[in-house]
Amino acid sequence: MGPTGFPFERFVGALLEYAGYSTKVDVIMDGICVSHEIDVVAEKNGVRTIIECKFHGEEGRNCNVKVPLYIQSRYNDVKAHWTTKKKETKTLNAGWVVTNTRFTTSAVKYGKCAGLYLLSWDYPKNDGLKDRIDRLGLYPITVSTLLSNREKHFLLGRDVVLCRQLLKDKFYLDHLGVSKTRKARILEEVKQLCNH
Repeated sequence: MGPTGFPFERFVGALLEYAGYSTKVDVIMDGICVSHEIDVVAEKNGVRTIIECKFHGEEGRNCNVKVPLYIQSRYNDVKAHWTTKKKETKTLNAGWVVTNTRFTTSAVKYGKCAGLYLLSWDYPKNDGLKDRIDRLGLYPITVSTLLSNREKHFLLGRDVVLCRQLLKDKFYLDHLGVSKTRKARILEEVKQLCNH
């Protein structure tokens, strides 16, 4: 999803949409002290969730306790402002931290204690990102071995983040000038990933 975290934010938003949430990426929300740029705001059943996405392009890099500490303080600031809104009918739920890597033991311990939901490659056990992706066939287009980097960036720029989305929006391959033969091979690869 590299080299920046922005496609990862879109990917997390797309995963949540397939779980029944409506999502917005890159939202400014007021806190009591300052305004905050929130990576993903997800809503389901009248409850809003604010989500911080931490993308690490370097292998072996983990999210330490500083990340959930920082996110919890931002969530508390936004929540304090949220409760002052007299006309607001929606509830603001606990904050989330989502990473493409792993959390340290201290980060998990703090997250549990503070009521912060943590989601990483393999956490929570049997329900981490990897499990959700495999279970639902929600692979990012960046896993395609047949699309070039330029083509992947073009698709990401048009909010085609999941292979499943490319199946619905295959006309983008025509905009890229992909030949009919190559288009058929790309779509077959994507279909196999979605039905994995």
